[in-house]
Amino acid sequence: MSLLEVTDLHVSFPTSDGLVQAVRGVSFRVGRGQTLGIVGESGSGKTVSTQSLLGLTPGADISGSAMFDEVNLLALGEDQMRHIRGAQIAAIFQDPLTSLHPLYKVGWQIAEMIRAHDHSVTKAQARTRAVDLLKQVGIPEAARRVNDYPHQFSGGMRQRAMIAMALSLNPKLIVCDEPTTALDATVQAQILDLLLRLQRDFDTALIMITHDLGVIADIADSVMVMYAGKAAEYADRRTLFYQPHHPYTIGLLESIPGSTGAAERLRPIPGQPPSLINVPSGCAFHPRCRYVMDRCISQTPPLITLESGAGGHQSACWLPAATGLGAEAEELREEAVAAGRTGRAKAVAEATAATIEARGSVA
Repeated sequence: MSLLEVTDLHVSFPTSDGLVQAVRGVSFRVGRGQTLGIVGESGSGKTVSTQSLLGLTPGADISGSAMFDEVNLLALGEDQMRHIRGAQIAAIFQDPLTSLHPLYKVGWQIAEMIRAHDHSVTKAQARTRAVDLLKQVGIPEAARRVNDYPHQFSGGMRQRAMIAMALSLNPKLIVCDEPTTALDATVQAQILDLLLRLQRDFDTALIMITHDLGVIADIADSVMVMYAGKAAEYADRRTLFYQPHHPYTIGLLESIPGSTGAAERLRPIPGQPPSLINVPSGCAFHPRCRYVMDRCISQTPPLITLESGAGGHQSACWLPAATGLGAEAEELREEAVAAGRTGRAKAVAEATAATIEARGSVA
């Protein structure tokens, strides 16, 4: 049974400009000791979809269900949520410098986290626990550094301190919201190795939110690709990388530089993500898609199950079920597009092709 199962989650924000549809009917699950990766461009709804589960989206209109250990998180009041947030579900945010209070010592902040949820712990016991946690996450001279302020830590050390705080009460689930974005490649690898080791030691489930598919390749068991507040594709890690179906997923994979260092042009996704106030009709990705067909403009594709993938491969696209990046799959897609494209879809495709060509000439 899944530790967390989210069903038909909708999150919207009323604004003076209109209703921002940040999350539009997302469903996913996370098993105990497993890692779910959520990827997509900025503004795709990755962070909002998880923060809404923890009551961190004030003013939002939220519907759906989020069953965590047989408790619906979306039905809890603020007092009930305090017993879960931090103790059973922890979070590691993108910028640890803004997550840590600059006027308090790092050790004090970790100890405060412990005592806020367990009133039987004394200050001395909480401080000892903070030192042990800093040692576990690889902070050198933890007994001394526990008295340092956040600005005295490097970026990687601050993120390790945030991981220590997240682990302080042995939560069942940790939400990692782009925890390695601001770090260099070496420190990023160290943080990912640390998360994997701690996950094995404590059997903790992880939700890894990122725009970096390289991070997903290292850490995730299953992956959800989000676009314009919806799930575009959902699959196990291997299926997503070797048998992608949705054109947006294919575009993300083609945008990754190769490890060989060959002087080949990347193939970027043209255009910009849509406004979540005025979401395009049909498939929200159709203004940027090189495979756009007539029905893509007028009909919203459902998230259907494909045959590929051991864990259930789902994709929200009208293209045939042929998956992968090979020539055979590409030929089948082109045949489907040729049969399903007329005037308006052809114009959209030509505009997309022109954008790609213009970018190439500028480069």
